Amino acid sequence: MLCSTSRFKGIDILLTSPWPKCVGNFGNSSGEVDTKKCGSALVSSLATGLKPRYHFAALEKSYYERLPYRNHIVLQENAQHATRFIALANVGNPEKKKYLYAFSIVPMKLMDAAELAKQPPDATENPYRRFGKESTTEKQIPAPEEESACQFFFDLNEKQGRKRSSTGRDGKPPYPKHARKPPQPPGSCWFCLASPEVEKHLVVNIGTHCYLALAKGGLSDDHVLILPIGHYQSVVELSAEVVEEVEKYKSTLRCFFKSRGKQCVLFERNYKSHHLQLQVIPVPLSCCATDDIKDAFITQAQEQQIELLEIPEHSDIKQIAQAGAAYFYVELDTGEKLFHRIKKNFPLQFGREVMASEAILNIPDKSDWRQCQISKEEEEILAQRFRKDFEPFDFTLDD
Repeated sequence: MLCSTSRFKGIDILLTSPWPKCVGNFGNSSGEVDTKKCGSALVSSLATGLKPRYHFAALEKSYYERLPYRNHIVLQENAQHATRFIALANVGNPEKKKYLYAFSIVPMKLMDAAELAKQPPDATENPYRRFGKESTTEKQIPAPEEESACQFFFDLNEKQGRKRSSTGRDGKPPYPKHARKPPQPPGSCWFCLASPEVEKHLVVNIGTHCYLALAKGGLSDDHVLILPIGHYQSVVELSAEVVEEVEKYKSTLRCFFKSRGKQCVLFERNYKSHHLQLQVIPVPLSCCATDDIKDAFITQAQEQQIELLEIPEHSDIKQIAQAGAAYFYVELDTGEKLFHRIKKNFPLQFGREVMASEAILNIPDKSDWRQCQISKEEEEILAQRFRKDFEPFDFTLDD
């Protein structure tokens, strides 16, 4: 019905269970899905007519991001916006394929025609155009044999209204039984990636269990947070697979910052916080040595009567703190670790104040993040810059 009006431009987002048929192997694909054989001709036709800017599908249980394609014929039709097709794997899949995709989008109704029609440099022809012509030469589209009518929540092959079984298309459970679901937040959470409260324009990278985001009111333009996608309060409560990816992000960020002449300091404050935020703050090597950073933390802790103890380099934080215990924890670039068990009150900005002090970054006026906030437009520019700079180190592209 939308396509019948001459003013119809397209839609911003299309969500379908089946893939479109003949979407083509252009982009990040493992090659495990034959895009010529899988998918639905009806979905291809739907995508051709609706012209979504983003088309998401997930029924093949595989991650695949196709190169964007044009919705017009060059030199024959007026330029239109491009479409990006993204297929996501199933949640909790044992192969750790991507099942989340973060992006920011301005609704097309708020964009002018010239901006909307800008073409990405890697745009391809519409993959369904040739397929559509071939389909019209046939008397009818092959029916039920083409694909089962299997959906995410209901199986249309069974009586209407009857819930589908807990098994997937191959007869196996959709999620591995050993995969432990993260605890759910008691209310809205600013850092659970699926929450509407998340400022998604700050998200700069997404893994299987964790994601990176620029810190709001950061100490520097590349001050980032490592956060679990699910709701975990502290490192101590993380499951083994989440811990593994946290460590991967930590080592990758160290390499990234080292290539830019910086070392990084990580700290966590599990006190008056509901979602784990692992702060990662880069320090130019020209500012100070690792020993200076360590001394600054210990000195300021003593001044505030905070018992900050050095713990063995290869020790696990879970061996020191129990789930639910309040603590403050620092990890230096050398692997050295400092730990404080919080018993009563603790200065919420302690870690940031030490990092901003004259002994380290020498920006004491930035010790309170609320005094460092910038506009959303500026945050988007910084996030875009970080994504581009971090891309050569992005291990999630290898998954």
